[in-house]
Amino acid sequence: MKTIRVILAAAALAAALPGAGFAQHRGPDSLGAGWRAQSDQARDGVQSGQLVPLGRVIEMIGRRVPGRVLDAGLEGSYYRVRWAANDGRRIDFIVDARTGQIVSGG
Repeated sequence: MKTIRVILAAAALAAALPGAGFAQHRGPDSLGAGWRAQSDQARDGVQSGQLVPLGRVIEMIGRRVPGRVLDAGLEGSYYRVRWAANDGRRIDFIVDARTGQIVSGG
């Protein structure tokens, strides 16, 4: 999967502005085959209060390990956040999407 900035922006908008539109797809499968369904599931979960907004999860990881997002997405009831730490490490965080607790990584 490529950088998930589109999904992150959409999740942040969905959390702040219910009904906000998603950014446009950048060509054939640029985010993978299931990105739209994944985005819809994440948005619906955040709007219903069942999932923690991905933006909040990313902020929490950034406070814990300075760096930047490489990739992120919803996998079942977990967020997977691939992170580039400022010290050069690449870390895969698995975060419970319902509670926001880091299950593994870092």
